[in-house]
Amino acid sequence: MKKNNLPKKAKGYVQKDKLNKVNEPAPVYRSIKALPAVKDFTYNEFKKIADKAPFTQVEWAAILHVSERTLQRYAKDNSTFAPINAERALQIAKVLKEGEFTFGKIENFYTWIKRGPYMLEGNLSFDSLTSYEGIQKVLTQLGRIQHGILA
Repeated sequence: MKKNNLPKKAKGYVQKDKLNKVNEPAPVYRSIKALPAVKDFTYNEFKKIADKAPFTQVEWAAILHVSERTLQRYAKDNSTFAPINAERALQIAKVLKEGEFTFGKIENFYTWIKRGPYMLEGNLSFDSLTSYEGIQKVLTQLGRIQHGILA
């Protein structure tokens, strides 16, 4: 007798267990508020940064885009900075830290930036510290110097 090698009739899939319903996580929306470090940035916190830097009050005013008189008023009242000015001060603190790491002393970094060093995208200057893009270029160049890429 020959065996029937024909395939058996396929049965449909039968679900034995009920599937658990998976809940998708709720999205988290964050408001566009100032960061805590920037929100309550007082003159005393700025003074800690300014004491480490060899910048004059005129130079700080130019970097922060405020007048010298405004800085004096902040000093007198220990006022809080506007978030954009506080953020710029914190960016400069980062630049000063990198400059000190690169050159050994902040004064050496200050001398370097005042000379108008050359980089691939053009010359840097002290005015580079007055814009976000300029600060990024300075940080890029400091990183290149740290890694031995001087151009």
